Amino acid sequence: MKLFITGGAGFIGSNFILYMMEKYPDYEVVNFDKLTYAGNLENLSTVENDPKYKFIAGDICDREAVSNAMEGCDTVVHFAAESHVDRSITGPAVFVQTNVIGTQVLLDLAKEKNIRRFHHVSTDEVFGALPLDKPEIKFDENTPYSPRSPYSASKAGSDHLVRAYIETYGLPATISNCTNNYGPYHFPEKVIPLFITNAMQGLPLPIYGAGKAVRDYLYVTDHCSAIDLILHKGRNGETYCIGGDSEKNGIEVADTILKALDKPDTLKTFVEDRKGHDMRYAMDHSKITNELGWKPSVNFDQGIKQTIEWFKNNENWWKRIISKEYLDSNRLKANSNPS
Repeated sequence: MKLFITGGAGFIGSNFILYMMEKYPDYEVVNFDKLTYAGNLENLSTVENDPKYKFIAGDICDREAVSNAMEGCDTVVHFAAESHVDRSITGPAVFVQTNVIGTQVLLDLAKEKNIRRFHHVSTDEVFGALPLDKPEIKFDENTPYSPRSPYSASKAGSDHLVRAYIETYGLPATISNCTNNYGPYHFPEKVIPLFITNAMQGLPLPIYGAGKAVRDYLYVTDHCSAIDLILHKGRNGETYCIGGDSEKNGIEVADTILKALDKPDTLKTFVEDRKGHDMRYAMDHSKITNELGWKPSVNFDQGIKQTIEWFKNNENWWKRIISKEYLDSNRLKANSNPS
């Protein structure tokens, strides 16, 4: 198999490349990434000299660049996306350009090049929000789309495009919608790495609103294993929901991290809530469990301990990032989202 992976220098994409190259040493990997603020080739330093790995810098909206890079590949795994909800609220245009137009470019070229499998990685946020007082209700593959932010709307648009190419052109494609990932190489604008790095520095942990918004957390290697199964055993044209069975609200996440790092409860700081804040996401992963035998193997307590240990052992990695991106007057209030 020769994989064409978009966004492979990002958090989930780089973890997936490392996972696949370790599990399948005969596979070839082409990593196509624009290297925006969230892309970091340091994530892949252990494979950068492997002859079966190749990095190509490029924009998924650039048809010629994508076409040249995709040549000879037989499988596409599409991670590349603008993904930070707060950034989409202040600047939605780039989200539409990358997440919708970029996906359309990839689909066109996958069709032209007779790609054997196009896998599109999406999010639970396309489904909207769930009620806090009905924990038995979860998203699944039949949940109607109801995006509520520019980010989730752009991802919903890309999902619909993939389905349209499946139906209209017979493109061999699959889609997965996952819950909130966390783990090594997580860019420190998202809640878990932000809380960990802030706590390690004795800085406040900014919690939106009353801290009641709930997310289902999925350890990143569990996500990688699910995509691996979908690529090898999933049915063309199908969507698979991937969840972590780890629903936590903002206060619970902060408390877990503070306790693990032996930091004071006083570091919790409540900030103004996000506009249009979805209060709960949760995923029913019964389909992928029943059809492909997948289920999450890392619970939240285990995953948080492993993630904290990674950030402790890789201070140079995250300190370089925050020194360039986040030491400004807006850091506290702008990066406290649970998505």
